[in-house]
Amino acid sequence: MSNYAYSETLPSWLLNRSSGVLLHPTALPGQQGIGSLGSEAMRFVDFLESAGFSYWQTCPLGPTGFGDSPYQVFCSSAGNPYLIDWNPVLESDLIGISDLNILNNLSDQRVDYGSLYHCFYHVARIAFSNFRSNSNALESMYGNFDKFKNRYSWLKSYGVFQALKLANNNDPWWLWNSKFKKSINLDDLNSDILDEVNFHFFLQYLFFGQWLKLKEYANQKGIFILGDLPIYAAPDSSDIWAHQNLFEINHGNSVFENVAGVPPDYFNQDGQLWGNPLYNWNEHEKDGFSWWIDRLSTQIEIFDVVRIDHFRAFHDYWSIPSSLGNAKMGTWKSGPGIRFWNKINEFFPHRPFLAEDLGLITDEVRLLRDQAGLPGMAVLQFAFDGDPENLYLPHNLAQNLVLYLGTHDNDTVSGWYDNADEEIRGNFRSYLNVSGEFPSWDLLRFAYRTISPLVIVPVQDLLGLGSEARFNCPGEAIGNWQWRMSHSQLDSLFESSKYLFEQAKISGRTKNDSHEKGR
Repeated sequence: MSNYAYSETLPSWLLNRSSGVLLHPTALPGQQGIGSLGSEAMRFVDFLESAGFSYWQTCPLGPTGFGDSPYQVFCSSAGNPYLIDWNPVLESDLIGISDLNILNNLSDQRVDYGSLYHCFYHVARIAFSNFRSNSNALESMYGNFDKFKNRYSWLKSYGVFQALKLANNNDPWWLWNSKFKKSINLDDLNSDILDEVNFHFFLQYLFFGQWLKLKEYANQKGIFILGDLPIYAAPDSSDIWAHQNLFEINHGNSVFENVAGVPPDYFNQDGQLWGNPLYNWNEHEKDGFSWWIDRLSTQIEIFDVVRIDHFRAFHDYWSIPSSLGNAKMGTWKSGPGIRFWNKINEFFPHRPFLAEDLGLITDEVRLLRDQAGLPGMAVLQFAFDGDPENLYLPHNLAQNLVLYLGTHDNDTVSGWYDNADEEIRGNFRSYLNVSGEFPSWDLLRFAYRTISPLVIVPVQDLLGLGSEARFNCPGEAIGNWQWRMSHSQLDSLFESSKYLFEQAKISGRTKNDSHEKGR
């Protein structure tokens, strides 16, 4: 066990005991091949309120590409168009009922991203074609379209990026025609490309209009949205294409000089080669980290709190020469450290951030996290290795850690328990003093009674599901991000609301007047 003593300083949003549920919106039930921001999302909010929860945690909401991962998106500030609810568009006569048949025929059990790609854009282009001749059709719901186009600093470059990507056979930007390899003005584009730019503006207009209405609905019911932001931008993204000076790029041929990953460890003898371009932190610091401030400003508009993935890279990061293609060959480089967080906290003094500090983390990284005034994370599935000094065991938990039964990268609790060796299962049963017959509920009850100010429970664990409901298996290229909850499973959640509320109440995790004042 580390000799490091955690700071007990908490940001205002974490001053009161509470609980939340992890569910990415793609996993909601519905008839359009993927979860949406419509009625089922609001019904899930109703469940959270009835069960005494205070938070809904999602994965990143950006537009996904090859691999379908919400952690590798075309723009970290944009929204995923797949989540658009088409019913308001139907009610505004921009599409017809028959136009939705192609989506309604998709599976409602898992997300088939390949089929969704073709079906979604078929419907979306019909809607946009009609919107061009009736641009006021959605104004009463989502505001003025022209004003929206000027609302975000990242929107223009994202729209141009997507339009040029299509014009270049959907190749990554570094393979485009040379005149398009760097950010360009709208005035330099022909009419067809400009029309495609406006198409992507339209999709973002729908997404943000619907998401902000959903967030308002949740906030009115006392439910706060805990979002997620990868520390690195995806290689093929408008984030990097439009701001190449902020990344380690060889501008002679647009090859990334060094890329991100992690070194070999106990769990992975080869390390992990993520491939994300690394930041040129000197360039970021020259203008006061303005790109990051803009990036986080959008996140704080769509979320109440943001979990920042791979926090340790602000202290030091694993730099892998891209020419080697081997995570073992990297070296540790220093990140911007507290200089970065001092500037960020000037703009966001209530510190609405959660640091993902899991894995093999040094005392220096934890010190930076505390200097920045941020809480960290603990995962109960990692606690039962038999070491009484395990940092994630409840008797070792610090008060500034948000406690998870498991994350999006873990198996469900039931799947984890079923697949664990008998020593770990025995440790689990002995420590919790349970039979292990219902491990997810055993762990939930115990988590609620710990010192952690916020407990997050994956929705699969509320449903008692096994490994078939796992959302992501790190290192596996296919089959991830596809799980969806059924309508009957959403219905069944309400059957447990009373019991969950009682558990929250008895452990001091229900909302009250002082709870709200703490924010």
